[in-house]
Amino acid sequence: MPIGNIGFVESIEMMYPTSVLKTLLFDRTTGKNIIWADDEYEAIGEQYLGHNEITIPKISGTNSGVIKPRIAKALEKQSQRTKTHAEVFTPAWLVNQMNGYMDDDWFGREGVFSTCEDRSWQVTADSISFDGAPGTWKDFIDQRRLEITCGEAPFITTRYDMLTGDAIDVKDRIGFLDRKLRVVTENATDYDEWLKWAYRALEATYGYEYQGDNLLIARINVLQAFAEAMQHEWDKLPSEKEALRAAKIISWNIWQMDGLKGTVPSDKPVGDAQQMSMFDFLEEEKDKQAQFCMIYDWRAKKSQAYVSMKH
Repeated sequence: MPIGNIGFVESIEMMYPTSVLKTLLFDRTTGKNIIWADDEYEAIGEQYLGHNEITIPKISGTNSGVIKPRIAKALEKQSQRTKTHAEVFTPAWLVNQMNGYMDDDWFGREGVFSTCEDRSWQVTADSISFDGAPGTWKDFIDQRRLEITCGEAPFITTRYDMLTGDAIDVKDRIGFLDRKLRVVTENATDYDEWLKWAYRALEATYGYEYQGDNLLIARINVLQAFAEAMQHEWDKLPSEKEALRAAKIISWNIWQMDGLKGTVPSDKPVGDAQQMSMFDFLEEEKDKQAQFCMIYDWRAKKSQAYVSMKH
């Protein structure tokens, strides 16, 4: 069944406690929820303007179906967003090629995870070999990768083809998180080790997006990629505790940001990045300036402003 026919928010509500969806809506920089960042939904009501937070009542119950993947939106809406935000999603076959180039470079050989065919791909049948690679399978999992302006996160996980909406089986997925999870599955000796390194795969997976609806779908896609990989290998879905831990990682690593400014979407001016931290400036100063986005370094166990990594 095409993924566009599946309610994204509804699927999360059916599978997990409300706390999981609350976590996926949380913005770690502002301490509030992510915002719409676009007035596309203003016809629904005044609480759907760009600066308003996305809350569970606004996207569930009688408001179910407000959040839709691009493929399920009317062609007019797709065209409008392309013109307004340059929103163009990449087909899965091209994602495979581009992710493959990164892996070819790291492994020092071609076709590690898949071979390219005519606008398609074939995943390799044998387990991934690390002979001759610059590191072990654990080093590969810990390699941090970022999808910029990630939309619904197709480079992170190919749960479905962005252009057709067709669902893609777990074994055939070729996003960079999908590849990490495949390596975890092929090398972990038991469930505990699998879970430990699946979390580390999430911790090494980053992406940012401006529009709130896309961001929520991206976060849901990443959580579901984790859950479906678990189900495929262990025939179980995450417990509440496991899902909440995954959602926490995702809420840090897949964040809402104006990529040109490095701040949360805002009309406020950008201040001095060197003066910005999570704790050390006054509330009135916060009100005058857009907030620089905070991300988390899971290995160093500390948060930092994204823009600080660019200097």
